[in-house]
Amino acid sequence: MSDRVKIPRIPLAPWKRRLAPWDRRPELAVPALLLGLLMLLHAQIPNIAGMGSLVENLLPWFGLYVPVLLAAALWRRSAVGVVALVLPVTVWLSLFGGLLTDKSHPGGDLTVVSHNVGAGNSDPVGTARQLAASGADLLALEELTDQARGTYEKGLAKAYPYHEVRGTVGLWSKLPLSDTRPVNVVEGDVGPLAKTKPPESAAEAADEVRALRTTVTTVHGPLAVYVAHLGSVRVMPRHGFWTDSRDFGVLALTKAIAAEPNKRVVLLGDLNGTTDDRVFHGLTSRLTSAQETAGNGFGLTWPASFPIARIDQILVRGVRPRSSWVLPETGSDHLPVAARISW
Repeated sequence: MSDRVKIPRIPLAPWKRRLAPWDRRPELAVPALLLGLLMLLHAQIPNIAGMGSLVENLLPWFGLYVPVLLAAALWRRSAVGVVALVLPVTVWLSLFGGLLTDKSHPGGDLTVVSHNVGAGNSDPVGTARQLAASGADLLALEELTDQARGTYEKGLAKAYPYHEVRGTVGLWSKLPLSDTRPVNVVEGDVGPLAKTKPPESAAEAADEVRALRTTVTTVHGPLAVYVAHLGSVRVMPRHGFWTDSRDFGVLALTKAIAAEPNKRVVLLGDLNGTTDDRVFHGLTSRLTSAQETAGNGFGLTWPASFPIARIDQILVRGVRPRSSWVLPETGSDHLPVAARISW
């Protein structure tokens, strides 16, 4: 019989244990490659039930999948999974990396502000006070209601001696305005939404004025200014991501700006879509985004409590954006946007 005593084996500390070898299996590489291809080829996604448009409006957020996939690859020690993430990271940076740097410059001749003040705004008096304090030379308001219009006219009268309102949109200005007229961006047939509204409501929506064009007299010459609130987009059970009303407005607005004789143009408004959305290509090929040219960050505007998309835009032609930013929250469900432009 042996007299030796067995000494229990003490396990190594976690940091001294030998790590499992890196796994070369491609399972985690597949979702990384698919993510990269989705962002790279987003324009090729068929716009069936608005799917292509929906993806493009949310395109920057697909970058959030990268750290999730990276964490999974490190946890599984998947070398192929880590390497495959080079594709989505490269594509995302090529699409949106430029928005991460501050491109603003000092100076400028005019400050312009656009704000969807919200039909359900419970504090139009406070909203008017905040907007007047912004120091804007031109102030565009969208989604004006008959009930709130007088409140904004009274609250902004001291700071803005000139203003024009057509339907639910208006422009307040420190400079003279002339040649103001409505722009038809509302489709006569309101599409599938007509089935959810009484006939008189559908007809009223079809006749509503949601855009205007005016001329601002400046010391540098005339400036054509458009104010627009394009049709809403909705996720509908039978129609998917429904954008018909907005898409009609985009085409009508693009046609009006293409025919605009003034070389200097500013478009202000709630376009109910980001500039990544394919339907805006005709518009963005003629106009430049102030946020993309002279902003800092994505400049997200909606919903105001937790913005996920920039659907409120300042687009220009013939003038140079010097800076672009988002103003603090008001009583609206949108955040106001501002830009400083120069000749």
